[in-house]
Amino acid sequence: MSVDTVPAGKGGPTMEKPPQTKWRTPAQEKIYGQKLLEAIRTARDASQPSRPCPSRAIKDAADSALAHAAWGQSRWSRAILSRQWRKRKLLLKMGGKIRRSAAAAARRRTEKSVPFPTVVVPPGEKEEKFRERLMVLSRLVPGCRKLSTPTLLEEAADYVAALQMQVKAMRLLADRLSAAALTQDQS
Repeated sequence: MSVDTVPAGKGGPTMEKPPQTKWRTPAQEKIYGQKLLEAIRTARDASQPSRPCPSRAIKDAADSALAHAAWGQSRWSRAILSRQWRKRKLLLKMGGKIRRSAAAAARRRTEKSVPFPTVVVPPGEKEEKFRERLMVLSRLVPGCRKLSTPTLLEEAADYVAALQMQVKAMRLLADRLSAAALTQDQS
């Protein structure tokens, strides 16, 4: 893999460009935008039409659209898709209401934590702080709790790029909807 560099000034150091990911292509943004709009419409139809859609439903719809746009090629997208599938399956099994059993809650509390993989870092407080930060990062990225450090960093970079595209698409959608509302108010 080659690294593109951009000159910072005459004879000065060079700065690396951020790597081009699949999330930064216009085609991928268009696909995600379409899936996001479809998912939000579905979430809105599922809630009562007279009231606005709850924010949790919007978040779930946006995450689901993001995972579908990734086509399950990364761990985080597969984790989101499987979570949605399990939730839907449980909802159907329980007759439309999601119920959590006390036994499942107890199992979640008593699950043994897996030691985080070791990394070559200078010994002392820095190593402990580094491990803590890796633990936090592994909890933030869906499906990445038990990964090695290089794989975790790669998945996190892909997830952040996807989230940046999600923010861009949602901002564009919000701008268009507010502009449409303004034109309706003026007429």
